Amino acid sequence: MTALAPNWRFSQLFGEKDSIEEVSDVDIVSAIEFDESGDFLAVGDRGGRVVIFEQDASDYKFYAEFQSHEPEFDYLKSLEIEEKINKIKWCKRTNDSHFLLTTNDKTIKLWKLNKKNIKQVTTPEDTGKLCFPSVTTTESTIVASSKKVFANAHAYHINSISLNSDGETYISADDLRINLWNVEISEQSFNIVDIKPANMEELSEVITSASFHPKHCNLFMYSSSKGSIKLNDTRQNALCDKHTKYFEEPEDPSTKSFFSEIISSISDCQFSGDGRYILSRDYLTLKIWDINMESKPVKTIKIHEHLRSKLCDLYESDFIFDKFECHLSGDGSKVITGSYHNVFYSYDWQNDIVTTFEANKNYPTNKIKTVPFAQRNKDLNPETMDFNKKCLHMAYHPKQDLVAVGASNNLFLYEGVDVE
Repeated sequence: MTALAPNWRFSQLFGEKDSIEEVSDVDIVSAIEFDESGDFLAVGDRGGRVVIFEQDASDYKFYAEFQSHEPEFDYLKSLEIEEKINKIKWCKRTNDSHFLLTTNDKTIKLWKLNKKNIKQVTTPEDTGKLCFPSVTTTESTIVASSKKVFANAHAYHINSISLNSDGETYISADDLRINLWNVEISEQSFNIVDIKPANMEELSEVITSASFHPKHCNLFMYSSSKGSIKLNDTRQNALCDKHTKYFEEPEDPSTKSFFSEIISSISDCQFSGDGRYILSRDYLTLKIWDINMESKPVKTIKIHEHLRSKLCDLYESDFIFDKFECHLSGDGSKVITGSYHNVFYSYDWQNDIVTTFEANKNYPTNKIKTVPFAQRNKDLNPETMDFNKKCLHMAYHPKQDLVAVGASNNLFLYEGVDVE
């Protein structure tokens, strides 16, 4: 057993504090990612911007901001390509500069962040003697520069990018294919998974997320809309059309309904830091899998069971297709995921303790409650929930109990204080 769950408290709030009616769509948070040290936090929005925060003592402060993607138009397919940032991934740091990958629906970019000194030339007074101007550094600024553009490799929308533990390669996944790239080479990629059928009318599933194993550079997994996770080994074949392991829980016939296939679709899956466990999120549940046991998950956490009676309404309003992310703490003892009404959860899954947060900018400090798992959601009434307010994107600090959560155009930070 691990130590008791920490006492959570509100830490910081970034973003405009206006009412939801005044929020511009381009300002809504769409991606959040800590670097491997946790000292830097990147936040992307639907307007294609990326904002970087740096941890200073206990607080995060603004570090840099840049425009990563612009809206484009695909003239061959007559489609607009949104500038929205889908994913951000930090590269391993090798010098004083930072490198990170950002992607929208079609194009991945490698960005470099580095300090640039601003120098000023001072002309000496005319004394009749030979004098040289002096150059002094007055201040420094952070400059973002695009180093590589990885384009034209995906026919469908990119949903995932994941860096390899070797630090040299990464994968990008869309609905039907996964490509392997070298970070230094943008001209070519290798297709390692292709589930596109010869006849598109026979299409029965799509890829929903993909991730490299954190320790073994040859292993990666991808999840599907059918509720399965496939673990693949790149050493077996160049095209990984045969999986090494297959994780799927058989459906309970007593709960089968018209919505079964939709709610079983996995929206996100992550490895634990040591690579021992896999965390997956579907519409109603979180599942924790032991990588050595394919038959069933070691833990199933019901997130939206109180919404089962409203699936018909959620289907008609398209909320049933919302894709909630999930993340594990650095030690793997806690998991986080989001819900509606700007609510999200932190689960101490080995001790069955859940903390419920409501990311409310008007009173952020007093909407945190830690209870045994059986008492969760007691105060939540599905009839009064605001489904337009939701916590889809979040990230867990790799080394401490600190969570970053996006709610509309705001970024909330919550920190845990250890219980003695």
